[in-house]
Amino acid sequence: MNSLEILGLHVSYTYNPRLKNSYINILPSAKIVVKTPINSQKHIRELIQSKHSWIVKKINHIEKYQKVNVNLEDEVLIFGELYSVDHEVASILREKLSKSRSVTNENIVNLYDGYYKEMALQYIPKRVEYFSRIMGLYPSNIKYRKMKRRWGSCDSKKELTFNIYLLKLSRELIDYVIVHELSHIKHMNHSKRFHELVSKYLINAKELEKKIQEEYYKFMLQ
Repeated sequence: MNSLEILGLHVSYTYNPRLKNSYINILPSAKIVVKTPINSQKHIRELIQSKHSWIVKKINHIEKYQKVNVNLEDEVLIFGELYSVDHEVASILREKLSKSRSVTNENIVNLYDGYYKEMALQYIPKRVEYFSRIMGLYPSNIKYRKMKRRWGSCDSKKELTFNIYLLKLSRELIDYVIVHELSHIKHMNHSKRFHELVSKYLINAKELEKKIQEEYYKFMLQ
């Protein structure tokens, strides 16, 4: 991947003649990546210059909501709070760490992921059941996995998938994601009726929607 300095910005770029258009991507790490079918540095400079205000705005947003760092083996982020692994809420993780024979960073991250999945399996079904009952909307199945760009999803078969890292968020934001995905069982879009349905069961839905967008850069994978 090549790079350029443009208006004080470090830009990485690649050429791909199969692309139809040029694209600018601002990664959660604030790295700027351009993909273009046009083999011209002049084109890239003009593209960045034309989108400079938007790029700076996006970078400032990312820097404002920096990802929360956790000291692995010492701390755990759960329900929006940072706890010591000695805390009761981290008992599952503490047991996993104590039994581990490998202390590589990759293995420790895997143990944390296992902890979040187990916590998701314990916590989320109860909240889904609660909201399903009052909303009259029931999923056909629930899955849990680590996702890089979504907190949750709902497919045409009414199957819900939740990001295991959802457990890093506060309980009210977890509830928001659950209601959001359950609402997709009835409305497979983000229409006015969809938002009205979410707001019917969460009176502060607009506020929560804004909060979860702000939390994106703190808790999502880089």
